[in-house]
Amino acid sequence: MAEWQSGLFALPPGVDFAAEFVRGFLDRMSGQPPEAVARVTIYANSGRTLTAMQDAFDRHGPLLLPTLRVVTDLGAGPAAAHGPLAAPLARRLELARLIDGLLGQRPDLAAGHSVPALAHSLADLMTEMQTEGCGPDALYSIDTGDHARHWQNALEFLRIAADFHLTGVPVDRAARQRIAAQTAAADWARGLNLPADPVIVAGSTGSHGATRLFMQAVAGLPNGAVVLPGFGAGQPQDVWDRLDVTAEDHPQARFAPLIGAVGMPRAWTDAAAAAPDRNRLVSLALRPAPVTDQWIAEGPSLPDLLPACDGLTLIEADQPGQEAEAIALVMRDAAERVTPVTLIAADRDLIRRVNAALDRWHLRADDSAGRPLPQTAPGLFLRHVTGLFGEALTIDRLLILLKHPLTATGSLLIGANDARRQARDLELELRDRGPVFPTGDALRNWATRGDEVRKLWAEWAADVADHFKVFETDLTPRPISDRLADLRRMAEMLAAGPGGDATASELWKKKPGQLARSVIDHLAEHAGEGPDLGPGDFASLLYDELQALADRTEADYNPLLKIRGPREARIVGAGMVILSGLNEGGWPQALSPDPWLSRQMRLQAGLTLPERQIGLAAHDFQQGIGAARVILTRAKRNAEAETIPSRWLNRLTNLMAGLPERNGPQALQAMRERGRHWLALAEAAARPEARLAPAARPSPIPPEPAFDELPVTDIALLIRDPYAVYAKRVLKLRPLNPLRPEPDAALRGQTLHSIVEALLRTRPSAQTPPDTLRRTFLDITAEILEKEVPWPSARAFWQARMEGIADRIVSDELARLAEGSPQVIEQRGAVRVSGMNFRLTAKPDRIDLLHDGRAMIYDYKSGKPPSDAQIAHFDKQLVLEAAMARHGAFPDLGPVDVAGIRYIQLGGDGATHERDFSALIEKQNWDGFLRLVASYLTGGTGFTAIRAPELRAYAGDYDHLARYGEWSLADDPQPGRVGHDE
Repeated sequence: MAEWQSGLFALPPGVDFAAEFVRGFLDRMSGQPPEAVARVTIYANSGRTLTAMQDAFDRHGPLLLPTLRVVTDLGAGPAAAHGPLAAPLARRLELARLIDGLLGQRPDLAAGHSVPALAHSLADLMTEMQTEGCGPDALYSIDTGDHARHWQNALEFLRIAADFHLTGVPVDRAARQRIAAQTAAADWARGLNLPADPVIVAGSTGSHGATRLFMQAVAGLPNGAVVLPGFGAGQPQDVWDRLDVTAEDHPQARFAPLIGAVGMPRAWTDAAAAAPDRNRLVSLALRPAPVTDQWIAEGPSLPDLLPACDGLTLIEADQPGQEAEAIALVMRDAAERVTPVTLIAADRDLIRRVNAALDRWHLRADDSAGRPLPQTAPGLFLRHVTGLFGEALTIDRLLILLKHPLTATGSLLIGANDARRQARDLELELRDRGPVFPTGDALRNWATRGDEVRKLWAEWAADVADHFKVFETDLTPRPISDRLADLRRMAEMLAAGPGGDATASELWKKKPGQLARSVIDHLAEHAGEGPDLGPGDFASLLYDELQALADRTEADYNPLLKIRGPREARIVGAGMVILSGLNEGGWPQALSPDPWLSRQMRLQAGLTLPERQIGLAAHDFQQGIGAARVILTRAKRNAEAETIPSRWLNRLTNLMAGLPERNGPQALQAMRERGRHWLALAEAAARPEARLAPAARPSPIPPEPAFDELPVTDIALLIRDPYAVYAKRVLKLRPLNPLRPEPDAALRGQTLHSIVEALLRTRPSAQTPPDTLRRTFLDITAEILEKEVPWPSARAFWQARMEGIADRIVSDELARLAEGSPQVIEQRGAVRVSGMNFRLTAKPDRIDLLHDGRAMIYDYKSGKPPSDAQIAHFDKQLVLEAAMARHGAFPDLGPVDVAGIRYIQLGGDGATHERDFSALIEKQNWDGFLRLVASYLTGGTGFTAIRAPELRAYAGDYDHLARYGEWSLADDPQPGRVGHDE
């Protein structure tokens, strides 16, 4: 073999690293026999880079390939003599057991984190210490004097964990990699065990200590070479000199230690950067702080920025959806022009939006990340099941499982369509009648009203509910193996369905199901290493393990459209590049807080700062923006607030705006103009081809009579929102109850009415001792709350509220009983209107017959009673009930004069409120009611939507049906006849 050219080499940002590396390698091997190529060993930074290299080799035709490895596989060499590697999961579970013991003594150290989350972060810290060559002694070198007590306590535990995890036989991959790197560096420095054939490290930045040590050793070999990606060759030496540990966020900071040890790299090939002038601009913009003086000094020496940025486009959308639409249009346009395009994004939410937009045109991109396992059908299914452990079985939680597409797929007795139909019917039943927390008995009772298919399905669903009921109180930590067994049993029971078999279901089939099962099996294999876990910690553990895998099943994607992560920017091939989500927190992503070591403690221990992740992301950005054609995108707002541009984009635009002599402002304006072009196209694509006129404010006139009966409680609604009465009484529409009922104001009102009704049915008298009546009142309150309010917290709160007003309720009640006796208690009555086929109905809360023979109308209010002005204009309930009583609407009362109307407030201070009333007021309201109802019964008036709302914020149950929003309250109603034969 000819003399090998060794040392440190580099390729500039913007080139296809894998393709150029392979070209340079084959140029060096030209003239050598084929077996010489096969004797070379190449270490790449990742499996993705290896795959790209293999593709590049394939494009050069048939040849023997070199040995291709990932640099993290160093431990498979001589270090493997230490024995088999330990499973990372087992090591994390061992750390979890340590943490669990710590939190038993110091629960404050958890700071809201779950045990598995803390174990994961601790395992990452231990891995970092191993790769950086930091043993347990590194933690003893930290001076805790100036740190808060929290950090001191955490450090004490860390020292125990490090003594356990970092001593003894090395069984972790990171430890083996460090040993292998140290051994190679030491031996090769003494001329021992030198490799006979070339060794190359390609694509790594040396971000980890073990990798950097190995790269330095390889670069010093007579037949070794290290090829750096995205190297900024034009950076001044004084900048390199300042790239120490305090400049971790600089894109070239990872290279500084290598350059300091080996010297400046040479060019691996003669390939020029796609946009060298732009690379100079970006390099200056990303200088380590402070940079303003360098911008002033070196900015004027930059080339003309108009041609330098001619291939740059800046899309600044208003919100993420618009950003995704614009990106999708760019990718669609590239596909039509048969041009490769690669979207580089760190935000998976943005990627999902782009994929959804592409699906509009039946385009599918090659997404290297695949679909995270927790988002697949089996992953979601397992998460839903796990989420029910230790939680109450609510209607929505039960239906989520019963309606899941994997549920009952193994049933031999009932088909998938029948299972979905039964789940839908059960939803309507539970929404309408409850119970709030479904039970097996409730489902069995419902089944008795159906056919044989319903009975079969409901009996199985009832068994499912009964099983989950057992787990509601399962809050005590239990062995992981037991919880896995519960998860598997419940998941397979649901998947099997009535009379089915889990093995015949779709749960564990196909690639996602197989991956999910492998996670369960792997957890079961190492469950004994971990601590007992509560349901929340177990759910966290399961999610972490599922999240580590993704379904990368090959789909029918367009080969021109690719979606890659930021770390893959260095291996992007030809074509256009889209760098998306360029906001702080998106790219770069927000740094996760370290629960174990502060920044100063990390420095003292010899570890890198968290900003290293920012520097790696900056390097990815620098490589991506070096392509020939680049589109930068961001959204100015997200769901919460305005966003902050990515620091790199911010620096770039600020630098350009400050260089008028280099046409920087004009170049920036041109970039934005090109971006606005795509935003305009996205807006046009979202605009309907034909614009529909907005709906008019409806005022339907149905065939007369529209109805033959109304309850008195609907009269206020007929005055305020006639359309709601039309929808409810004419169209017979009712809003569905929520899937998850809450103890809201409506339930509170119903419950309080039940309490006072039950109290009155005990027939107290004015002579009843106050203490006796109070005790009876509170006993009834407790009994009815227990029966009708299934939420313990709401029961306790409402019970306390009633105890607070009990004395006032009792004293006022005794005063009322001294005036007369309750004659009508929640009794329905009706009165027919002469001359019309119509009757008015009512169910008064209470009507007392006074000693003088007159009646007193009462109504219980849990909230604020209506005022006299509200009664005069809208709230006619009690006044009309008084008129009905005069007309003999209530059989137990007969025709009677009315003395007055009162509201009893079952909230606040429990006071009784009397309102203005007289025979004249009663007659005026009755006559007005007759005119009102006649106008609607005879078809003379349309049922106008939101005719007279009390508040602007009024929201009715039928606003969507009336298409409120297409019209406003200022629009005139448009009466229209509906339902007539003509």
